[in-house]
Amino acid sequence: MSNNRLKIGEFSRLCRVTVRTLRHYEEIDLLVPEIVDDFTGYRYYSIRQLQKMQSILHLKELGYSLEEIKELWNDDDHVPTIESLEEKIQVCESELMIMKKRHRMLMAMVASRKKIEKMEKIYIESLPAIIVASHRTIIPSYQELGRLCYEVIGPEMARLGCECPEPGYCYSIEHGGYKPQDIDIEYCEKVTAKGTDSDIIKFKDIPEVPTAVCMKVYGSYDKLYQSYIDLFSWIEKEGYEISGNPRANYIDGIWNQEDPDLWLTIIQVPVLKK
Repeated sequence: MSNNRLKIGEFSRLCRVTVRTLRHYEEIDLLVPEIVDDFTGYRYYSIRQLQKMQSILHLKELGYSLEEIKELWNDDDHVPTIESLEEKIQVCESELMIMKKRHRMLMAMVASRKKIEKMEKIYIESLPAIIVASHRTIIPSYQELGRLCYEVIGPEMARLGCECPEPGYCYSIEHGGYKPQDIDIEYCEKVTAKGTDSDIIKFKDIPEVPTAVCMKVYGSYDKLYQSYIDLFSWIEKEGYEISGNPRANYIDGIWNQEDPDLWLTIIQVPVLKK
């Protein structure tokens, strides 16, 4: 800054606008530099032009276009008339009504999409009779389930020579109620035939379930607790009653998807119609 003259970069920083904006204002003859050096092309603004710039920015906030602001500055007082301000108020009221209507439409669309997605992820099917290799223990949280399968259940099933048919089917049931911590869990995996029980693995016949309400749950296992609550609420609302142990059927997990957001678990709840 020298002799109360500001280079375009200095002026833009003080006004908090871009140099591009200042050049545009110059092009439309709204705010022209007081001095333009013919030799260097440098543009210089004066201190008093800061006030004009602040006025321009204030009028833009009030909804005035650059053309309207230019006309105001061509007048002597540079101040909008009462009639002009009242017109802007009417425009604001009209825009507010439009925005409120748009808000209602968007909220309705969100509600509709949520309802559709909820219907898509909850469905009813039957579960066939199967033979499973099972292991029951208490885990501190659902996140411990992956380690349990890899380090305990999987190696023991391999040692016992278990054969799992394709497509694979594994699930867990939670004994003693559903809670996010210290879970009494029983992990079951479908096998082709019963083997010899061990201290870790027990073989069981699981009967057919004629009707099961199912919910798809995408994401890490810590979402299961709330998903159980939501599904039980749906079952009660739709006039069903739970008739057996709910299952968490693991479709995609850490064994084939590194990203937890891509894990898929299907909760399967045996039910009867009330």
